[in-house]
Amino acid sequence: MASWLGGLGSGLGQSLGQVGGSLSSLTGQISSFTKDILLEGTEEVGDAPTEHQVSSSRLREIESTHATQRLENERLKKVCSDLEEKHEAAELQIKQLSIEYRNQLQQREVEISHLKARQNALQEQLQKLQTAAQSAQLGAGVLPPTTTSASFVPVVRHHSSGFQGDDMDFGDVIWSQQEINRLSNEVSRLESEVDHWMLIAQSSRVQGTNNADQSEICKLQNIIKELKQNLSQDIDEHQHELSVLQDAHRQKLAEISRRHWEELSEYEERIEELENQLQQGGAGIEITDHSKISNLQKNIQILQTEKLEDTQNMKELEDKVKNLNEKLSSVENENKILLNERELVKMENSQITQEYEGLKSEFIKLQNYVAEQETLLKEQGKKLPLMTSSEEEVLRLQQALLDAEKEIMRLNTLNQEELQKKLASLQHKNEDITSASIEDTNLELNQLRQELERKENELKESITERATLTAELEELDKQNQETMQHMFTLKEQLSKQHTEADSTINQLKLDIAFERRKVSEVEAEKMEMSKELETQKSKMNHCTFALNDLHMSNQELQHNIKDLQEQLKKSQDCNLNNKKEIAELKQNLKQKEEELSVSQNELTKIINQEPNSNSQDLSLKEREAEIAKLNKDISENKQLNQNLEKSVSDLKMENGKLLAVCEELKQQLHEAFAEKNKVSLEKDTMLEALKMEKGQLETELSQTEKRLLEQAQKYEQTIEDLSNARNMNTNALQLEHERLVKCNQERDFEIAELKRNIEQMEADHEETKEMLTTSLGGQKQLTELIKEKEVFVEKFKNRALELQQELEEYVKDSKKHEILRQNLEEKDKSLAAMKEENNHLKEEIERLKDQQSRSPPVAEPKTLDIITELEAEITQLHVIKNNLEEEIKLHKKTIEDQSQNTVQLQQSLQEHKREIDESKFQYEQMNVTHEKLFLEKDEEIKSLQKTIEQIKTQLHNERHVFQTDSSDLFQETKAQTLNGENGNEKHDLSKSEIERLVKGIKEREKEIKLLNEKNVVLTQQIDHLSKDQVGKLTQIIQEKDFEIQALHASISSSSYRQDVLYLRQQLQAYAMEREQVLAVLSEKTRENSQLKTEYHKIMDMVAAKETALMKLQEENQKLSNRFESSSQDMFRETIQNLSRIIREKDIEIDALSQKCQTLLTVLQTSNIGTDSGSGGVNSNQFEELLQERDKLKQQVKKMEEWKQQVMTTVQNMQHESAHLQEELHKLQAQISVDSDSSSKLQMDYNGLIQSYEQNEKKMKSFSQELAQVQHRIGQLHNTKDLLLGKLDMVTPPLLMASSVSQASDIPSSTPPEIVSDASKLLQQELEQLKKILQEKDVTIRILKENNQRLSDSMAATSELERKGQKDTDPEMKQIKGKCDVFQKSLREKDLLIKSKSDQLLSVSENLSNKENENELLKQAVTNLKERNLILEMDICTLKEENEKIVAKCREKETEFRALQETNMQFSMMLKEREFESHSIKEKALAFEKLLKEKEQGKMGELNHLLNEVKSMQEKAVSFQQERDQVMLALKQKQMESSALQNEVQHLRDKEQRLNQELERLRNHLLEMEDSYTQEALAAEDRETKLRKKVMVLEEKLVSSSTAVENASHQASLQVESLQEQLNLVSRQRDETVLQLTMSQDQVKQYALSLANLQMVLEQFQQEEKAMYSAELEKHQKQTAEWKKKAEKLEGRVESLQESLEEANAALDAASRLTEQLDLKEEQIEDLRKQGEIKQEMLEDAQNKLMNLINSTEGKVDKVLMRNLFIGHFHTPKNKRHEVLRLMGSILGIKKEELDQLLSEDQKGVTRWMTGWLGGGGAGSKSVPSTPIRPTNQSVFNSSFSELFVKFLETESRPNLPLPTLSVHDMKPLGAAGICNPSSSRSSSHTETAGSGTSRRPDANPFLAPRSAAVPLITPTSLGAGGSGHLLMKSLSDALPTFTPLPVLPDASAGAVLKDLLKQ
Repeated sequence: MASWLGGLGSGLGQSLGQVGGSLSSLTGQISSFTKDILLEGTEEVGDAPTEHQVSSSRLREIESTHATQRLENERLKKVCSDLEEKHEAAELQIKQLSIEYRNQLQQREVEISHLKARQNALQEQLQKLQTAAQSAQLGAGVLPPTTTSASFVPVVRHHSSGFQGDDMDFGDVIWSQQEINRLSNEVSRLESEVDHWMLIAQSSRVQGTNNADQSEICKLQNIIKELKQNLSQDIDEHQHELSVLQDAHRQKLAEISRRHWEELSEYEERIEELENQLQQGGAGIEITDHSKISNLQKNIQILQTEKLEDTQNMKELEDKVKNLNEKLSSVENENKILLNERELVKMENSQITQEYEGLKSEFIKLQNYVAEQETLLKEQGKKLPLMTSSEEEVLRLQQALLDAEKEIMRLNTLNQEELQKKLASLQHKNEDITSASIEDTNLELNQLRQELERKENELKESITERATLTAELEELDKQNQETMQHMFTLKEQLSKQHTEADSTINQLKLDIAFERRKVSEVEAEKMEMSKELETQKSKMNHCTFALNDLHMSNQELQHNIKDLQEQLKKSQDCNLNNKKEIAELKQNLKQKEEELSVSQNELTKIINQEPNSNSQDLSLKEREAEIAKLNKDISENKQLNQNLEKSVSDLKMENGKLLAVCEELKQQLHEAFAEKNKVSLEKDTMLEALKMEKGQLETELSQTEKRLLEQAQKYEQTIEDLSNARNMNTNALQLEHERLVKCNQERDFEIAELKRNIEQMEADHEETKEMLTTSLGGQKQLTELIKEKEVFVEKFKNRALELQQELEEYVKDSKKHEILRQNLEEKDKSLAAMKEENNHLKEEIERLKDQQSRSPPVAEPKTLDIITELEAEITQLHVIKNNLEEEIKLHKKTIEDQSQNTVQLQQSLQEHKREIDESKFQYEQMNVTHEKLFLEKDEEIKSLQKTIEQIKTQLHNERHVFQTDSSDLFQETKAQTLNGENGNEKHDLSKSEIERLVKGIKEREKEIKLLNEKNVVLTQQIDHLSKDQVGKLTQIIQEKDFEIQALHASISSSSYRQDVLYLRQQLQAYAMEREQVLAVLSEKTRENSQLKTEYHKIMDMVAAKETALMKLQEENQKLSNRFESSSQDMFRETIQNLSRIIREKDIEIDALSQKCQTLLTVLQTSNIGTDSGSGGVNSNQFEELLQERDKLKQQVKKMEEWKQQVMTTVQNMQHESAHLQEELHKLQAQISVDSDSSSKLQMDYNGLIQSYEQNEKKMKSFSQELAQVQHRIGQLHNTKDLLLGKLDMVTPPLLMASSVSQASDIPSSTPPEIVSDASKLLQQELEQLKKILQEKDVTIRILKENNQRLSDSMAATSELERKGQKDTDPEMKQIKGKCDVFQKSLREKDLLIKSKSDQLLSVSENLSNKENENELLKQAVTNLKERNLILEMDICTLKEENEKIVAKCREKETEFRALQETNMQFSMMLKEREFESHSIKEKALAFEKLLKEKEQGKMGELNHLLNEVKSMQEKAVSFQQERDQVMLALKQKQMESSALQNEVQHLRDKEQRLNQELERLRNHLLEMEDSYTQEALAAEDRETKLRKKVMVLEEKLVSSSTAVENASHQASLQVESLQEQLNLVSRQRDETVLQLTMSQDQVKQYALSLANLQMVLEQFQQEEKAMYSAELEKHQKQTAEWKKKAEKLEGRVESLQESLEEANAALDAASRLTEQLDLKEEQIEDLRKQGEIKQEMLEDAQNKLMNLINSTEGKVDKVLMRNLFIGHFHTPKNKRHEVLRLMGSILGIKKEELDQLLSEDQKGVTRWMTGWLGGGGAGSKSVPSTPIRPTNQSVFNSSFSELFVKFLETESRPNLPLPTLSVHDMKPLGAAGICNPSSSRSSSHTETAGSGTSRRPDANPFLAPRSAAVPLITPTSLGAGGSGHLLMKSLSDALPTFTPLPVLPDASAGAVLKDLLKQ
């Protein structure tokens, strides 16, 4: 695949290089075309045939250019067809791979069938062995417990609860379902067999004995029913799990595909939009002539005037916006009412608030975007003529404002009934505010001016940034040079690595040869060992030695196999190295091809300069040399491939030898098995061991065979890969050869065309020679004109540089436009989504209103109205933001007050902590967790206070981020916890409870967020109201000032000092009262702020404690319910683990003993087979065998000791279980204590209610005080009015007095002075009075503001209380009996907020009582917090890794962009240099022509030519002007083409970035590392390509610079020669002056002919202009068509690249299929092992059932009855009642019946005898055995109890009787309990037989008797997902096994009897 992709990449590179070559050839053709146009004017056309020839030659040239373009088009089509063929080849490869995988699946199924056949054969052998063992045991008469327990450890099957990867194929799921169905069918078949055996057993019992117990049959049937039910439940659970997995898989696949298609569609839309934008930008940006520049300047002036008009319009619109904001303030009040109505829809309200905040942030972003757009519009206004976007934006804003007004009108009409009163009050307020709004408008105008200045500063900054960008470009050039040096070093390193790899390959080959020698030596040793075996088979003792040799040889073979595997790995490494070398060779081929292309370009240049045949020969030789080099490389690759094939064949030969050795070993084993029958009957046990050893050897051989097959498959795969790679290499070389042939053909065509051009040029040259011989006289003027033109050229070069700079600026602006447009599109999408959600929410609000009022439905609002509403709200929020920025200074004071409050709160919290420390001594264990939780809560409270302060100081954006961060973090943690816990749902009990706790915590956090948001809104409203009131008060102060001035004018007398004094006294009194009221109000405000902060803290505490209480109560209930079952399960599991370990050790001991026996038997059989051979006895080997046997015996002893230790540990575990039960009782007592503490909490809550009522009373008293203050203010107003009235009354008498004094005319000088003094005093007093009145007014206003704040705070707190109560209602309903208690607690906590700091002490005392209950709850909370912290750490680490990866990607992208920009600059420079070189070449040609003409000119024709000099000079001047115009047009076209090329490259870069992003998103989940490596490789390839391009460009620059120098040198030489020629011409002119007089007559004639020629020339010039314009248009159209075709072909190339990437993805999926195949193979092996175990268990169960049926049919323990009967008569009479009680307990007679029988003892022994003989037959069943009769001495000397104990000892020696089984003795499915053999029949009869799943409550598994048997097989397989059928278990799980009752000689007989009676 790698080689194929490399070939494809090389093909793409070649095609792109050819495209570049075609473009360069196009530019060359255009330049030649311009030359022809310029030279065309110099031709003299005498008649029609010459004109026809010229036109035909031009047509040929055009046809030739057309043919070349056609050839290029065909070549591009061929490239596309090649890419399509490669795509089809990739698809075929994918199909072949899928076919191979299907074949592998079929092979696996065939292997499964073979394994099943082998399994059946092994089962038959096992059955035979078991029948033989049973016959031997029955013959011996002994049934040891080890034989009854089949020593087969069941394999634990772990069901993978999680989903095994997202890439699981659905076909694999179906296959696993089929396997499960097959297994269920097998289970049903086994059930039918069990039913059949049960029927046989019942029929045999019915035929055999009629007295058999039917109770046992009923019990067995019930057990079978239970097992069937359990089995069906297990099957249902498995099917349910499968369906869940399938559904999850489907959902994941659907989601991934959906996301993939959505991303594709988004990228396609973005690409289309970017292309459209580029086309529009390209169409808009046009480089105009000098005439257009003047138009642009005029347009700039017009736009500046329009900008001024726009600013005025914007000011008017802002005034309108302010008016609308005032109206929207009333609408906000209406929205508050709506929010109160929507308390039932609480979650939706929170969503709306979040969406509003998102809209605010988006509006701020949009505003920034609009500012940037305005700056861009200003810049473009200087450059582009048609930019009218500002006017359109103004119109759009006007429309938005009109829509907002319409929306406001609609809202007003909807809510008129509810809001008429409020509107009336707001209108009065608006009338007061009108004067204040004028000042606000002035401030906003100033702000707008400042913004204009700021934008101008941004313009200046952009200019400075441009300068910095130029400096960065220079730095990038330096970096490019450094990267080139780095590339050279990398090449050297790669060459060194290549040599090292060659050396390692040689070493590996030597190692392989050495290993082959070793294999040959090993084979020789094998032959010697076989000879020694034949010589030593005569004697039995030497057989063990031969067997040891065989084992040693097997081990050596295994070592050889391992060595061969290592060789295989080494060869694989060699293959990998070879692949790397092939890849490097391909890279070298690519480099050679690039060098070829460079050399071909140079060849074309050489052909253009020197069209000679020698250059062609040289180029052909170079090509042949390069082709020879390539052939050598191909031959070397072939040799490497041949060497690899040879090594693979050698390895195959070695594998064949190993297989032959394995077959020989198999033959030897078969011979040993055939000779085994000759051994005597003493070796029967040895035969069994031999069978086991044979099975093991067969498994080992099969494993080796599998390994060899796998190795062979791997070798075949490597060979196929190498052959494919070789084929790919050959195909690529063939394609390259064909391409080179085509290139040669194209070059030949080009050479022929160039020859034609040369011939035409020569013809033109000859014609021009004749023309220019006449122009010798005007050479001076021509040289001067040339100099002037050079000056013009330099000017135009400077102009071109300026235009390039302007172009770069335009490109930057277009990039910025694209970024802004993308942002706009994203914002539009998010706005549309938010608008839709707002529509849904508003519709639901209206529906709720309709339900409440049952009014007719209101029409739904249109989407446009809603959009306008949102825009109006956005504008309003923006204005509010600006106002808040102005009010930051006011908020600083409030921040200081709050900091003081925080200090007080910290002190109160420290006191609270002290009280908590006092209560720690009561509960030592729980205090630690309590302290942790309290510290965490304190930290959270402090962080909340700090964040509240930061919110008030910061902007709205940061507030929004603060409110949303916590929820996002918690959602992430929750999602991760849920994802982590999905896999362990079965095992972990506490996960569902953790999820509930997480949900509760999330809900509480949401409530806290809502409360914080409401507090912020209330603070904003209070500040807004205070601002409005300040404006009103300033107006009132101004009015008062006017009134006081009027009073000051009216008052002018001194008779009112008493009134003034009286007023001063009143003012002082009022000032005192005012200070008191202010003090009271300040205290109240401080208390209110403190209570608010305390309220937030206590709410957080209450929420946390309530959630913890709820969760811990639920956990306590669950623990109390599950503690017994969980503890029993734990202890059972521990005992099972111990028994399993014991059993494993027993199995190991058995295996070792069997191995020893197999060694002996194999040697004996081999010796018996070959008695003819004779050999000496080797005593050393025999001694070694004996030593090994002794070691094994020691190990067996150690294992037995360890088994005894394990038994002691089991007994210790039983003792520990009792301690655990005691701890359980303690926990239950603690739970009861917790319930008592909850009752105490209720009492505390009642006390809090009383404190709340006291606070309400205090608030009422405050309101009364406020009313009194208001009354006093009214009195002050009345007194002020009275004073003003008195002053008005006083003014007329003063006037009267003044008139009287004037009338009387009494001469007096002193009174007017007194009056003036008094008036001055009165004025001073009036000024003081004015000041006092102003102070009073200020105090009145402050009081009003305080009143309003208090009322607002009261309303806010009341609303918070209501909301808190309504929030807690649904949670209280869920809690059954504690609803009222928690509601009271919430209310009381809300009331505590309003209480003073003194009441905090009472709260702390109540909390000390609650600590006892909360300690248990805090443990769970701390555990949860620890888990959350762990998850948060994991998230942080993942985020850091992601950020690192993103940073790396960005760095790579920036480097790539920098390289691309430098490449673009180099290409531009090259084009400029090429243009300059063409112009210099043209000048040189002109000079050469002049020289040649001068040399070949004839001196005799000078007289004729001098007359025509003037006319030719005029023609030359006109032609030069035309040439200059054409050159200018060409330069413009070249600049446009370079700009288009830049844009095309920019588009390609963007498309590459988009493709990279797509690949990253696709491969992000599965192949992160692969994607990074691919990106790194791609970056290296790009670097190499760019560096190569840079090298080529540097070479071109060097060549062009040398050419320019040569041309300048030649030009200087020509100038000197021209000067010399001019001197000669001047001399000739002097000589020809004499001849002029003679030729005057001829001059007149020539003048007439010149006039005629001028007329003809003018007509000809006009016709030529028309022709040139038409041809130019045609060529432009053709170039446009070719560009479109090239773009189409590029699109096809990109589509083919995408298909290639899809093919790679399919190959990756194929690799995943192989991994899934391996997983399925492992699952098949597990299922096969389980099937074997279950079949073995079935056979054991069947055999044991048959034994049970045979043993229990009709047997009576007569001996026991006889011994009991005789023992009764041997005992003395006073102890016979003990014998009777014993016999009654054995026979199952109850105590009450026994007492009755003993009380009726007078009736004699006859009744006892009859009862004994009559009823004892059916009850007792025991195996008969010969009793040991006691002697007479022992009978008479010992008591009855001792005799009975001895009797029991003798009875316990033979086989034990099989007891009757009760339902409760049977073990349930999942449990691993220990069977109690002493369960009596009475218990079984009392309980119902049909209770399938009933569990015995009284049975304690840890208090089992000493005779209880330890189970020998762990039933973990049943618990882990196996079938729960009875017969599928081991025997010890279903039936109890009994060991003999051990009685120590020291133990007293009374203790033993007591134990028996208790049982």
